[in-house]
Amino acid sequence: MVKNSLFTKMVITYTIIISISLTIIAAFLSFWIQDYFIKNRKEQLSNQITIIEGLANEYIEGAIPYEELNGSMRFISGYINEDILLLDRNGYVYVITSNKFKGFIGKQLFVDQLDNLSQGMHFQTLNNYDNFDEKFYVLGEPIKGKDSKFNGAAIINISMSTLNKSLSNVFKIIWVSTVIAVIVSSIVIYYFIQKIIVNPISEMNVVARKIAAGDVNKRVVVQSHDEIGEFAESFNVMADSLEKVEQNRKEFLSNVSHELRSPITSIKGFIGGILDGVIPKEKEEYYLKIAYEEIQRLTRLINELLDLSAVESGKFKLQMRALDINEVVRLCILRNEARVKDKKLNVQVFFEEDELIAMADEDKIMQVITNLLDNAIKYADEGGLVTISCRSKGKKAFVSIFNEGPAIPEEDIKHIWDRFYKGDKSRTQKVSTGLGLSIVKKIIALFDEEIWVENKDNGVMFTFTLTLGKKA
Repeated sequence: MVKNSLFTKMVITYTIIISISLTIIAAFLSFWIQDYFIKNRKEQLSNQITIIEGLANEYIEGAIPYEELNGSMRFISGYINEDILLLDRNGYVYVITSNKFKGFIGKQLFVDQLDNLSQGMHFQTLNNYDNFDEKFYVLGEPIKGKDSKFNGAAIINISMSTLNKSLSNVFKIIWVSTVIAVIVSSIVIYYFIQKIIVNPISEMNVVARKIAAGDVNKRVVVQSHDEIGEFAESFNVMADSLEKVEQNRKEFLSNVSHELRSPITSIKGFIGGILDGVIPKEKEEYYLKIAYEEIQRLTRLINELLDLSAVESGKFKLQMRALDINEVVRLCILRNEARVKDKKLNVQVFFEEDELIAMADEDKIMQVITNLLDNAIKYADEGGLVTISCRSKGKKAFVSIFNEGPAIPEEDIKHIWDRFYKGDKSRTQKVSTGLGLSIVKKIIALFDEEIWVENKDNGVMFTFTLTLGKKA
């Protein structure tokens, strides 16, 4: 099957458009030149009428003989290259400048037009004389003597075959030029479409196939600043995104493998040591406790991976409703009361109002606040301060969670939402899976809200927004 390419379609389309356009122009020029040629020829012949009229009147008045009139008419006929007939006032032919019309001498012609000619009007018509195969363009002009007396008419016969021959040469030039213009235009269109459109698109097609095959480092060379250039730039942006996605995928698989391997290796080692009798009986409970903690860590990791997968795939539907965010904060603090006491933290809560009603999914907003509070507790200094504040401004609710502790380096702030990202080791603990903040970011994005982090003088503050609602 022959490939019906975009390039072929464009060349054919543009060639057809140009051909039609040039054909219309050529046809218009042909008709216009024909009309102009005839009008110009008529004006040239009309300029000789005055001379013809003067000679005819001199002959009628007896000032010159017939031979002189006939010779002068033949001279003028040769000059204008057309045949001249002179008619008297009754339409009888008395002078003919061409032998082919000699049979008309003494015959009456154009009787129907004599009345108009006698009133000073001229006439023009296409005429086919008897015994003539060709047509003649006839120009009739009245001959007037003294006191505007009608003395007859001068008939100039323009051979249509001669006229058409002259025009055909002009038409030939026009149509040959049109054909040449179409051919040249097609060649130019072929070249520019190939260079400007087809080649860049073909290059993008090749690069796209290589990217699809896994070579995500390939890029298109941007060679113009037009729409094709913008398309190429957008293609490269897409390729950059795909490369980043591929890199994130590889890092994700590497991180998951590492995070899963670590607790599994520990569990396997401890249980294997117990079964092999390497670990003393009195130490078995101690190592079983460590193995149990590793299992809990593994469970948290798998649960958070499932949560993250569910959020990213959009498998669950948000149940948005008006909630008292203050009450959600209270519940989250109560659930972490034991951890707060173990670390001897000072937790302070600031509510602007008794109730702060905002629109959210109850389970997901609970997960957001729990993860942020868990993060604050983990990284707060021993015996340090954790502050939670809820306030409203305009149509938004603002929830902030602060903990005293080491600041996040500026170069790490933009990466803290990434899965498994671990920058500052002072903020990295074994109990952390590296997925909590990523899940928080995804959930807040589903709410179509914002979240950000700031380094304060003596700690770190996370803040997110919710849209205010009305209590049901």
